[in-house]
Amino acid sequence: WLGSLRFDNLALRSLPVDPSEEPAPRPVPGACFCRARPSPLLNPRLVAWSPPALALLGLEAAAPGERPAREAEAALYFSGNRLLPGSEPAAHCYCGHQFGSFAGQLGDGAAMYLGEVLGPGGERWELQLKGAGLTPFSRQADGRKVLRSSIREFLCSEAMFHLGIPTTRAGTCVTSDSKVVRDIFYDGNPKNERCTVVLRIASTFLRFGSFEIFKPTDEYTGRKGPSVDRNDIRIQMLDYVIGTFYPEIQEAYSDNSIQRNAAFFKEITKRTARLVAEWQCVGFCHGVLNTDNMSIVGLTIDYGPFGFMDRYDPDHICNGSDNTGRYAYNKQPEICKWNLGKLAEALVPELPLEISELILEEEYDAEFEKHYLQKMRKKLGLIQLQLEDDKKLVSELLETMHLTGGDFTNIFFLLSSFSVDSDPSRLEDFLEKLVGQCASLEELKVAFKPQMDPRQLSMMLMLAQSNPQLFALIGTKANINKELERIEQFSKLQQLTAADIVSRNQRHWKEWLEKYRVRLQKEVENVGSADVWNTDRVKVMNSNNPKYILRNYIAQNAIEAAENGDFSEVRNVLKLLENPFQGIESAREAEEEAEEEGTTAGACAQEATSRASYCSKPPLWAAELCVT
Repeated sequence: WLGSLRFDNLALRSLPVDPSEEPAPRPVPGACFCRARPSPLLNPRLVAWSPPALALLGLEAAAPGERPAREAEAALYFSGNRLLPGSEPAAHCYCGHQFGSFAGQLGDGAAMYLGEVLGPGGERWELQLKGAGLTPFSRQADGRKVLRSSIREFLCSEAMFHLGIPTTRAGTCVTSDSKVVRDIFYDGNPKNERCTVVLRIASTFLRFGSFEIFKPTDEYTGRKGPSVDRNDIRIQMLDYVIGTFYPEIQEAYSDNSIQRNAAFFKEITKRTARLVAEWQCVGFCHGVLNTDNMSIVGLTIDYGPFGFMDRYDPDHICNGSDNTGRYAYNKQPEICKWNLGKLAEALVPELPLEISELILEEEYDAEFEKHYLQKMRKKLGLIQLQLEDDKKLVSELLETMHLTGGDFTNIFFLLSSFSVDSDPSRLEDFLEKLVGQCASLEELKVAFKPQMDPRQLSMMLMLAQSNPQLFALIGTKANINKELERIEQFSKLQQLTAADIVSRNQRHWKEWLEKYRVRLQKEVENVGSADVWNTDRVKVMNSNNPKYILRNYIAQNAIEAAENGDFSEVRNVLKLLENPFQGIESAREAEEEAEEEGTTAGACAQEATSRASYCSKPPLWAAELCVT
């Protein structure tokens, strides 16, 4: 089955490969890749595969009778236990700014380039195994990934694709009986976990940090890239990236490298702005937006401590180890712009900074705002007119969501059933549904529960006054202010009843819905048939407001089942996420298909449904989930 894959490894022919085959961690100067070799795993077996992703490579879906043999073949080759003919395993060298500081050489410490496969239409796809073992870039780590993180990456890669968001893909997830020790929360409680490998697929895995290998000594960290003063390699990389992934730019500016490089930088600036606008519109938080996690072709890349927002909170931090909130939901647009600034610095002298900085200032914010508002109009069903006040309507909606603790995904999904007519009984019914998607008193108390011991907070406040330098090492003013705000909110909640919360939420939503109704009325005034318009409006909204996203608790349920040897829930969730914009029918279809594959899968689907519907607000325990 896999013997039909046609490899053509252009990256290794176009970019310098380190001549040394020493596998130990080391600096890799003067090269973009170095040879690597996957480390075998004990008893590899398939957790799940994605037929739509594998179809990119020309691999057809298995008929029921072929499935066991193909699963075994996929487990053998996509664990790294055996190499496919034509594959040339290698690890990519890159650097990066991590949490704002230059970290020096990083590279593929747990991922391996297998080669590039030509798809059915001649498209070129890079294959990468994540978690395949040690490379020269593994530093003090073991080059392995575990089941929980691999399931999250596998499911989210495919979920993002089906949401219509540019992303790397995931073809397979293969686990094993090999174990590694992990301290999940860095709290001194390590445990053995199964080594697991994800097959990742993309046009390229090159990133902003790929160009930072030339960076001279950083004035703050004292670190430098491994290939300082190798401008010849920077030129090679630009020729390869632009010629391969931006051929129209290469063709248009073949006789002027500065203009060509400027056009490339302008295009990646706009792609990145559109990408982050898409994230904001589905409530996706990446979690680790370092420069080494930013794709050079504008894809979502490297799924680690990501999270989709449940209760709308503009300051939402999905990464439990992001202590300062650098990568919070509302910071993502500005952080991506900052990262583009670092890419601009890395392209000097082949693109002078005065040119790239001007492009960044002129293009990024404008492209982000334009794409974000276009998307939000679709989410609100504003399909006829583009009015100046639409931006205000969107911000007031988000403010209402924030005030009421509204579920970001479910509120948007519900809005398609809002009626423009002013029938009071219909409005009351709709309000009841809307308020049902807002945080209850119990949920708010969990969300705003103080996190610091009062004595610790008191000490931190005193330290901030008496010794600011020491305070800066162990805390931030933003963290302290957030804790004080949490205490204030929690105190207020103690004075309220559940009925008070419902009444308050109804009032807030009634105010915003009236503004929304007036705006929709303007749409109706500009159409010939209100019924046709409403049908079109609902269609547009339902194709832009997902019913199903990969909520943390859904991923956690699948992980826990898989850790107990039952992979059916991972497969059920994957099937569901392939149709995120459809109604409850798709959940039933996923369960029915699981049942056809075996009673265990059907039983698991029923059990999952009984735990909580895939599209419901998260259960209370979900608030305690921490991803680092």
